[in-house]
Amino acid sequence: MNASPLALLGNALWGACASAGFAILLNVSFRGLPRCAAGGALALAVRTFALQVGFTLEAASFAAAFVVAAVVQFVPGSDLVSRDMIQVLSCIPMIPGGFAAKAIVGLFSITVQPSAAAANKALVPALVNSLRVIFTIGALGTGVAIPALLFRSHRPDSL
Repeated sequence: MNASPLALLGNALWGACASAGFAILLNVSFRGLPRCAAGGALALAVRTFALQVGFTLEAASFAAAFVVAAVVQFVPGSDLVSRDMIQVLSCIPMIPGGFAAKAIVGLFSITVQPSAAAANKALVPALVNSLRVIFTIGALGTGVAIPALLFRSHRPDSL
C-alpha cells in the first residue's frame, strides 16, 4: 500500500476548490458552498486512495461516487442545497478531462493521416481514451445512483 497522506490532502483540497467553483457557477448559495466543497474533497480523497491501492480509474471513480452519495444520503438535509446537487457537484472534479482531450485530439488526427495504416495506428489510442471516458462517466453515474436509490428516505409528500 503506497497511500501518501500528502497526496490525499492535496487532492482533497483541489476537489473542494473545483466543487465549490462549480457550485458558484450553478448559483448555489454561499452558505451551501461548504457542503459542496466537503463533498468534492471527500470524492477526490477516496478516489486518490483507491488509485494508490491499485484500483483502475473507473473502479476508483465508482467507489468515490458511491461513498459520497452514501454519505450525502445519511447526512441531515438542508434547505441551502439539495442532496442531488451535492452529489453531482462532488463528482464534477472526477470527470476525466485529460482522457477526453486526448480522445478528441486522437480522433482529429485520424483525418490528417496520409495512409490507412497510419490512421489505424492513431485510431487505437483514440478509442482507448474514448472508452475510458465513457466508462468513467458511467461509473460516476452508477456510483451516485445506487446509494440514492437504496438509502433515500421515502417520506410521504405533504398535502
